Amino acid sequence: MQGTFRFSFGPWNIHEGADPFGPAVRQTVPFNEKLALYKKLGFDGVQFHDDDAVPEMAKLTPAQIVREASELKKVLDGHGLVPEFVAPRMWFAPETIDGGYTNNCPKCRAYAIERSKRTIDIAKALGTRNIVLWLAREGTYIRESKDPVAATEHIAEAIQAMLDYDPDIRIMIESKPNEPVDHTYIPTIGHAIAMGLMTNAPERVGCLIETAHALLANLSPSDEMGFALAHKKLWSVHLNDQNGLKFDQDLTFGAVDPRRALNQVRVLDRHGYGSNGEWVGLDVKVMRTQKDDVGLKHLDYSRRIFLKLLEISRSLDDKLMDQLIAERDYEELNYYIINAMLRG
Repeated sequence: MQGTFRFSFGPWNIHEGADPFGPAVRQTVPFNEKLALYKKLGFDGVQFHDDDAVPEMAKLTPAQIVREASELKKVLDGHGLVPEFVAPRMWFAPETIDGGYTNNCPKCRAYAIERSKRTIDIAKALGTRNIVLWLAREGTYIRESKDPVAATEHIAEAIQAMLDYDPDIRIMIESKPNEPVDHTYIPTIGHAIAMGLMTNAPERVGCLIETAHALLANLSPSDEMGFALAHKKLWSVHLNDQNGLKFDQDLTFGAVDPRRALNQVRVLDRHGYGSNGEWVGLDVKVMRTQKDDVGLKHLDYSRRIFLKLLEISRSLDDKLMDQLIAERDYEELNYYIINAMLRG
């Protein structure tokens, strides 16, 4: 069964180029202008943080938050765009300096859960049931600062609170082993899937796999995707690339290791990814060296590379590959794949 692919990205993927070592180098693109670029680039879905959708949400009542999100829904409809998910941005607020759900302060943990409920309100107003949890600060800088048993239980309690708040939502955990903290409590997709088993609705807890996050855990992204697919838990992906075990680079998909990218495309396609409405999400950063007029190539090229690799994957002779596998002639299989990519 072949996959069905439609593409999304978040507005943060169009940015000014500031980093920890230097200021912005490009002009700010207003939010509505970003939305106008989606269709031109071949994208139909928008990924949101809660405060991407409602920028001043910290100053608003729950009712006001819903009203603003409802107005944004009209804008999305006008552009012919669909919201893929909403994620609580749980790493900027002063209450979440030491984590949100795993914070040692009970009041801060309560803040994190309330923030998550507002995120659900926004998602419902926008018309999506998907909530993504990137557990950015749910970890430690030093291991003695938190009890890992209590921390895991706190995360489960927060997920349960969200599931109880709205019976229609589903939660996608986006695991990452480190950064911004040294160690996180849910570093891999196996951990993410297991978290669902600590709730009373594990069927509504799945995962989002990011290429770079799997690589930072020194794992194969396509194998992680396969693991999640086998569990029927791969509900979204963030495709990009990564040059080694360092900080999260979010490079153009396939730019570092095209064969690794081919295997991600292939496992998604061969197992019918997208047939249940899943999106191919991109999370790619534009190089700081890019000027304003070429500041969107990373998104355009990532999508093009995906489609080119899909074409190569579908051109492979499955019968020949099965024969080589049966004969255990993996050297010939290896050359066959490489030759197909070089021809492509």
